[in-house]
Amino acid sequence: MPLIHISMRAGKTDAYHQGVFDSIYQATRETFDVPEDDQFMTITEHNASTFRYHPTFFGVDRSNDVVFIQISARNTRTPEQKKALYKRITELLSIDPGIRPDDVFINLIEGEKENWSFGFGIAQYA
Repeated sequence: MPLIHISMRAGKTDAYHQGVFDSIYQATRETFDVPEDDQFMTITEHNASTFRYHPTFFGVDRSNDVVFIQISARNTRTPEQKKALYKRITELLSIDPGIRPDDVFINLIEGEKENWSFGFGIAQYA
């Protein structure tokens, strides 16, 4: 069950936000075996003074449309699954809502199963 935080510059439409959510959810379903309806995602929008990135770090040509995607998940996936996730998220976001591949920045944070509580103060996986 991933928890996904997305950060971007302010000013995008509701349809744009939904496209981001839908594309990332589809990619997690296809590559990370995420169960149906496992959707826990937020989008945070920032103005120019609270959103910083380097436009060419690591040889990538980023624009003001760059999105930061941070995914917290259990450490149960193989390197191949992780690579497939990054690729599929980027492919789907280029379709809907139309984000350039250069503008997709992904960070995966992994943790142990006992680090999750889905409600009631219970560590359901522990």
